[in-house]
Amino acid sequence: MTTKLLSIDTNSKTVKGQKYGYLTGILYMSPSDLSGVNLCPMADLAGCMQACLNTAGRGAFNNVQAARLRKAQWFNTDKQSFMLQLVKDIEALERKAKKLGLIPLVRLNGTTDIRWENVTFDYEFIHEKVRTITIFQLFPDIQFYDYTKISNRKDLPLNYDLTFSYSGLSGFTSHVNKAMRQGLRIAVVFQSKQVIPNKFLGLPVVNGDDSDIRVNDPQGVIVALYAKGKAKKDTSGFVVRFPIFNLIKV
Repeated sequence: MTTKLLSIDTNSKTVKGQKYGYLTGILYMSPSDLSGVNLCPMADLAGCMQACLNTAGRGAFNNVQAARLRKAQWFNTDKQSFMLQLVKDIEALERKAKKLGLIPLVRLNGTTDIRWENVTFDYEFIHEKVRTITIFQLFPDIQFYDYTKISNRKDLPLNYDLTFSYSGLSGFTSHVNKAMRQGLRIAVVFQSKQVIPNKFLGLPVVNGDDSDIRVNDPQGVIVALYAKGKAKKDTSGFVVRFPIFNLIKV
């Protein structure tokens, strides 16, 4: 059984966050239905499975894929023990961040799209009865963040920041429209740096590859990312292969 769940600054993008004073812990698990349970409910509609970042960087190695699968299966079969281990990992991240003089950040959906605001577990506080809580309630001073393709996630915890993830597939248009109407921050994956425009869908574009610290980005902007791993060859419409402007009318 895998015991450690969080990967702490194990990719070049999150390491970049250290120059801004952050130490990032990310939970990577097998995406979509690779574990037998669909942990990315919008994957088919958005067409993002083939281009998933699950294959980027260290994700290209078989041992990494096996570890992510074990974590996903653990989450699916025994959420209680899984969440208690996650608590230990976040506490370890806090200690390490304090030692380094950095601010801890936690991204729970490194390669999944789980509604963590709905995931509860039992936790026994010192001198208190067992309480059923969310991870956000247990760590109110920790900033959590994620990318999501689920456009109707509302009433989120104050310490949970979400960035909506774009797809150009026609079946996903209504969800992009909804995110734009809500004025959300929207991440868009472009084929390369060369095709990233100054505006996309009528919204200003900001650099999303300088770091993964989305919590510092304003709402109502396009966060430009460029394709990595298998996403470089994606032709589904999830990855924008050339600058297309104002395709979606709000």
